[in-house]
Amino acid sequence: MADSLYKLCHLPTKTTSQTVKERGKWGSKKEFILSVAGAIIGLGNVWRFPYLCYKNGGGAFFIPYILFLVTCGIPLFLLETALGQYTSQGGIMCWRKVCPLFEGMGYASQMVLFYGSISYIVILAWAFLYLFSSFSGELPWTTCNNTWNTDACVVINNYNATANWTSPVNSSSSVVEFWQRRVLNISTGIEVLGSIQWDLSLCLLFAWVICYFCVWKGVRSTGKATYFTATFPFIMLIVLFLRGITLPGAFHGINYYLYPNPARLADPQVWMDAGTQIFYSYAICLGCLTTLGSYNKYNNNCYRDSFFLCLLNSGTSLISGFAIFSILGYMSQKQGVDIATVAESGPGLVFIVYPQAVTLLPWPQAWSVCFFTMIILLGIDGQFVGLESIMTSLTDIYPSQIQKGYRRELCLLLICALCYLFGLFLVSQAGAYILQIFDHYVCSGPTLLLMAILQSVIIGWIYGAERFSDNIEDMIGYKPLSLIKYCWLYTTPLICSGTLVFLILRYTPLRFNNSYVYPWWAYWIGWFLAMSSLAMIPLTMIYKLAKEKGTLWQRLKTSSQPADDLPVKAKGMAGISASLHVSDVGKDRHIQQNANV
Repeated sequence: MADSLYKLCHLPTKTTSQTVKERGKWGSKKEFILSVAGAIIGLGNVWRFPYLCYKNGGGAFFIPYILFLVTCGIPLFLLETALGQYTSQGGIMCWRKVCPLFEGMGYASQMVLFYGSISYIVILAWAFLYLFSSFSGELPWTTCNNTWNTDACVVINNYNATANWTSPVNSSSSVVEFWQRRVLNISTGIEVLGSIQWDLSLCLLFAWVICYFCVWKGVRSTGKATYFTATFPFIMLIVLFLRGITLPGAFHGINYYLYPNPARLADPQVWMDAGTQIFYSYAICLGCLTTLGSYNKYNNNCYRDSFFLCLLNSGTSLISGFAIFSILGYMSQKQGVDIATVAESGPGLVFIVYPQAVTLLPWPQAWSVCFFTMIILLGIDGQFVGLESIMTSLTDIYPSQIQKGYRRELCLLLICALCYLFGLFLVSQAGAYILQIFDHYVCSGPTLLLMAILQSVIIGWIYGAERFSDNIEDMIGYKPLSLIKYCWLYTTPLICSGTLVFLILRYTPLRFNNSYVYPWWAYWIGWFLAMSSLAMIPLTMIYKLAKEKGTLWQRLKTSSQPADDLPVKAKGMAGISASLHVSDVGKDRHIQQNANV
């Protein structure tokens, strides 16, 4: 009798079953793990974390870093992954399911991803140019006999006389000139757009072609691509690490990297750097984790996966620091300069410091190929996962229109072509200035922090932290730690709010290389890019409230109710709850359940 009632209460609809079939799912658990690892482990692990650790007190930096990881990183990582798995929807529809009033959260995150797709891939174009240049008989940045070099060019190699090249008035390094005059061919400012560089535009096109074919068949192609793109960078990183620690001066660099300086913890900026690094490196608030989680099986242990992936991400950052600073220590000893002179963060580390370092090693071409191959594969993962997130969101909203025939492939081609055309501005002579505008205003700390605050409040207070904990229990068989629930309710929004206020109070106008001041209209473009994504949240709320009927309170209440077709744990089902195995109820996430029999 109980079985008959159970089947009667849980009849799947034809439409939902068809949607499941069309959306697809991961071919195996490995594909999900590798895809998420590829999305969260990127260039920030190599060019940002080691420098922040060295600058902010060495080993002492791990105290605020771990604190932010436990209170913000892991709770938000689990929230997004579990939300996607529970709703089986991407970055937009998941919010429509749990709290329609805040559907704009999804639109905001996808706009950030779209802007990021335009700008982030330019770094891959630079890396491809360096990679192709590495196959020459002599690395082009090791000489001053090229057409782009100036009379002030000097070659920094196996000698200790560094007084000439350290003075920017008298001389400039051949590596710096290759970067500024050959790769960027940088103009005097953003107002001087200059011409598009054909070689970079071809590298950019090549990067987009790779991304397209990694995503064009959905998770079937994305999952398979990550078997190579997510694993090979780890092999390269281990090779560089093993080579680095065998070099003379390596342990001097590692000591600089990790030697603790507890006094630095008194500086609030150290804590801010730790917090923003968590948001940069964990792909939080972008919808990527939700999208990747949505292709999981309903009973996948997303709780355990989240802890493992967060540990893997932070561990990779730590190991990359050993690999980078061991080579910087060798550079420091070889050239007879202090390590602070050669330590940099961001593109300067990847495109100036490390190319200089490989010139001091035997077989520099081989090490250059290894390094830039690693950089490309680290970057390409995040790029095509972001693209997959955008496509998933579109197909979830318009499943019947996009999934039919080759419409998905054509829609993806249109998005890639549009992003490429916009990207041509970033491979012009003013491209470096434009890229910094995108990076500072679109993918910046304040934008992500504000979205993290809203995300925590929506799940913790509107949808309900206890209810979401029950949803996770329904999927994996047990509830997450109470600490996670209290982080969603209190700790995460409070810490993120404090960090956001600090960043606003410490705001200074953006400068390029700490010297070039942007014109006023460039700042307005930056603020437009930032606000165009965040504005989706209040605009969608206004639309939802206007569409409902009743008083303002009734509209707010109705718009905040979860969708009826969510999998709901069978609690209090009168007459039959005692005879049903509650742990079995809801395992099929696509079956509409009726709690009021």
